[in-house]
Amino acid sequence: MTSQQQRFEASIARECAIEPQDWMPDDYRKTLVRQIGQHAHSEVVGMLPEGNWLTRAPTLNRKAILLAKVQDEAGHGLYLYSAAETLGCAREDLYQKMLEGRMKYSSIFNYPTLSWADIPVIGWLVDGAAIVNQVALCRTSYGPYARAMVKICKEESFHQRQGYEACMALAQGSEEQRQMLQDAINRFWWPSLMMFGPNDDNSPNSAKSLAWKIKRHTNDELRQRFVDNTIPQVEMLGMTVPDPALAWDEASGHYRFGEIDWSELNEVIHGRGQCNHERIDAKQKAWERGAWVREAALAYAEKQQRQREHAA
Repeated sequence: MTSQQQRFEASIARECAIEPQDWMPDDYRKTLVRQIGQHAHSEVVGMLPEGNWLTRAPTLNRKAILLAKVQDEAGHGLYLYSAAETLGCAREDLYQKMLEGRMKYSSIFNYPTLSWADIPVIGWLVDGAAIVNQVALCRTSYGPYARAMVKICKEESFHQRQGYEACMALAQGSEEQRQMLQDAINRFWWPSLMMFGPNDDNSPNSAKSLAWKIKRHTNDELRQRFVDNTIPQVEMLGMTVPDPALAWDEASGHYRFGEIDWSELNEVIHGRGQCNHERIDAKQKAWERGAWVREAALAYAEKQQRQREHAA
């Protein structure tokens, strides 16, 4: 082991943040680029299923709340692309990899939003699952990523509370509204559990990420924490989850839950989900139609630079 590697490993052991100017192994850098890039892509693709309901939310207040949330997600993508750039990669290159299918985003966003109830359920379940994962990332070993996550987690927590409040309104509404809520929970429950990734014995990247303290908990630990947090909330709503195996285990102090259908996740990951092509197509069209904005911004920046040089 070289002296540089020894200093790096010592910094990890002492819980010292690794900063962009510090030496780091190539695999550590590549792991971070992959994880932060996928996280950033998930934020910007995640705007699509919610944006689909901006004009159809049931009240002006719900429209305003949803618009604010979608804007927050765009900001989260910006923070994360900026963090990835500190590792020496251009955000345009990362984005192109996503458009070309060479980088993934969260599988949850390849499911359609069929009713208004899907939107609060996404805020409650999907953002709730994200928070469980992301709170631990506030202590990830790479400094820029950890600092970005502090702000993101504050906003995601607010989104989760907003989602649950809207779910509560549906749960206290008409029988039709209650049924609509239950249907949304039925469709998003298992995909939310899949958000944490494969089981620990089938997760090829977890060992390195845990050793380098990029991740602080395993996929299964985080999934269990989410289930334990969420089931009491489901009961408060008077709803159920589509899992006949769900039961409280007094001995372990945790909920037991059924086996996940990993074949479904594999289909979605390999581009055969319900909305994979729709999501990428929307982002490709937005990239092409937004070319003039990028060109204008670049021309303006160059003009400003020339003016500063002339003044100097």
